[in-house]
Amino acid sequence: MARDGDIRVLLVLDLLLSAAFAGLVLWGMDFAGVAEFTLPNLAFATAALAALTYVVVLR
Repeated sequence: MARDGDIRVLLVLDLLLSAAFAGLVLWGMDFAGVAEFTLPNLAFATAALAALTYVVVLR
């Protein structure tokens, strides 16, 4: 079990990396005029991406 790592560390890394990727994608979409870069959009995209990653990796 110790080799698997601490789940809390994995969840924090998942949230941080999801937020960074979601921010980059939203910035690009804002630059292209597709969607606005707002805090609610960033929060939703981060939560959706983190949940998707969690389900795919820990299924």
